[in-house]
Amino acid sequence: MTTEAELIVILEREIMDLATKFDADNYADAMDNAERETGFSCPVTDTFQIQWLKQRSVRWLLFFLMTGSAKKFKYEGINLEQSFAHYRTLVSDMDKEFKEAKAENAYEFAGVEQHQIFGTKIDAGFQYDPLTGEDTTYKDSNSVIINPNEYDSDS
Repeated sequence: MTTEAELIVILEREIMDLATKFDADNYADAMDNAERETGFSCPVTDTFQIQWLKQRSVRWLLFFLMTGSAKKFKYEGINLEQSFAHYRTLVSDMDKEFKEAKAENAYEFAGVEQHQIFGTKIDAGFQYDPLTGEDTTYKDSNSVIINPNEYDSDS
């Protein structure tokens, strides 16, 4: 199980020297935005959810850097337009990657199994014994068949 605090520690390590540009509130805001955006909430155990919470949190941190430096003209000997363009490109690429991931893994983001993502067929409940042809619709052993179910194979 990975908590929000643990994810923030991982984020600080992964963004390395950019980490000094953020305070605890920035990390908390980035995590909150990522949770709202993905629909996942901490603590998480699923590696897919951990990956996308991290990815979207980094995206929000880069967005904070970009908007925070929007008014500056020169920064550490680099023209702002260069670093601003780099942040914008990173954020844009990350948004595109997230959009593609949501399309390819809709069931993961929806929090459902693959068999639940599309329509469901529910039989009428009429049932006959396959050997004798006897009507067993009103017997206690009759249960409504719902397909697909969690026991159906993915293929």
